[in-house]
Amino acid sequence: MSRAISTVQVFAERVITNIERVIVGKRDAVELAVIGLLCQGHLLIEDVPGVGKTVLARSLARSLGCSFSRIQFTPDMLPSDVTGVSIFNQVSRQFEFRAGPVMAQIVLADEINRATPKTQAAMLEAMEERQVTVDGATHPLPRPFMVLATQNPIEYEGTFPLPEAQLDRFLLRIWLGYPAMSDEIVVLKRQQFRHPIEDLEQVASVEELTEAQEAVKTVHVAEPVMEYMVKLTRRTRQHSEAYLGASPRGSLALYRAGQTRAAILGRDYVLPDDIKVLALPALAHRVIPGPAARLRDVTADRIVQGVVEQVAVPGGDFTGEE
Repeated sequence: MSRAISTVQVFAERVITNIERVIVGKRDAVELAVIGLLCQGHLLIEDVPGVGKTVLARSLARSLGCSFSRIQFTPDMLPSDVTGVSIFNQVSRQFEFRAGPVMAQIVLADEINRATPKTQAAMLEAMEERQVTVDGATHPLPRPFMVLATQNPIEYEGTFPLPEAQLDRFLLRIWLGYPAMSDEIVVLKRQQFRHPIEDLEQVASVEELTEAQEAVKTVHVAEPVMEYMVKLTRRTRQHSEAYLGASPRGSLALYRAGQTRAAILGRDYVLPDDIKVLALPALAHRVIPGPAARLRDVTADRIVQGVVEQVAVPGGDFTGEE
């Protein structure tokens, strides 16, 4: 194992273990959140209320000592409530930019589907370009910058479904789900006197994060594994039940997330098994079932699972060594 990969593994384990002091029994979801962080991507957390979506975002920010901001989206919210606004200063006789809540390193976009499309669009530039434009002036966002957006999959009254262009900008979609009985008992015990997040300490620095983000890019991806990723993505576009398949961003998400998962597990090469594990969180939110499929309750998850089962897994040596 190279020194760079060892750095990633140690960093990820430290952060994951720290977050697990608060988020109990959800190792896979926490690992996916850290993968998203190391890939410099954004996460969509689609789950029922009360399972720890907000706490996950706050724990991630505390573990890294990053600035944290929470935006509660509502139907009456304006784009300027997200990006900020220019205010005229009577003393200097000039307009001054007052930064909005999006100008933080880790941003929780709570119930993002409750905002109007105009306000949702305010997040597009921030997520893709890492900047916001207000009154013709461009303001860069801090680094690192990560959006964790949540939406409730049950209650759709008064919501505005996210457009495909915005869904495509999320690297991964994750679920937390209800805890197991033993884990829920642990949660009760830990919160007897105070919430454990109050005692959560910083375990890594932004500099260490930046170093780990660069290190994951050195992970080798063999040609057959790349072909496997692209076949999975292309098959979603050709699927008879799909109205819209995953874009090339889906292939890129599998590529980056695969590199990161391999590094977290101590490997400097990606295996097809990494891609199989990541296919659902990386591709399902990019797939839209057709009208006939929706009538039969065929979900995007089922389409992606079917594609993973159909596409042949490549064999051979993936280490890249001569």
